[in-house]
Amino acid sequence: MSKFAFEPLSIPDVVLVRPRRFGDARGYFMETWSEEAFAAAGIAARFVQDNQSLSAAPGVVRGLHFQRPPAAQAKLVRVLRGAVYDVAVDLRAGSPSYGRWCAARLSADGAEQLFVPRGFAHGFCTLEPDTEVAYKVDGPYAPDCEGGLAWDDPALAIDWPVARDAAQLSEKDRALPGLAGFQTPFRAGDPA
Repeated sequence: MSKFAFEPLSIPDVVLVRPRRFGDARGYFMETWSEEAFAAAGIAARFVQDNQSLSAAPGVVRGLHFQRPPAAQAKLVRVLRGAVYDVAVDLRAGSPSYGRWCAARLSADGAEQLFVPRGFAHGFCTLEPDTEVAYKVDGPYAPDCEGGLAWDDPALAIDWPVARDAAQLSEKDRALPGLAGFQTPFRAGDPA
């Protein structure tokens, strides 16, 4: 029996991953990453950095973030404590899903993970207090290549689980532009 279940979302390159838990009276054990298993499922990322965030309250929105080439990043996102509504927006020119988004609920209890390939903006909204999110990236942080889009851009029409006036954002995220006029550096068919 496989240690992972891989479920493509409505944008098939974004994949919900469910690790299998092996539990007994003491608790559980699970693998959260296996290069071999992920490669067999078509995810050939080679992760080089782990990141972690803590959000104290429900309704914290982080994103929508990306890094431009040559420092584009794929991410594997999971929740260590609490829960999030996790969103990926396709920014690949020539993609049939350009400008569309997909989302999944990730929780510590469910142990789900979301694979977000290069060429996507990524963000999440916390659903519980003291939510901790950890994610692997396949490229190091490159501040000169970072970018983002407004989380509440009407052109994206993301169905966030928080009201616009109740969302908590960083000043940096509040200033992100919308999709209109965005010149994407990503192309469909580029390495995921």
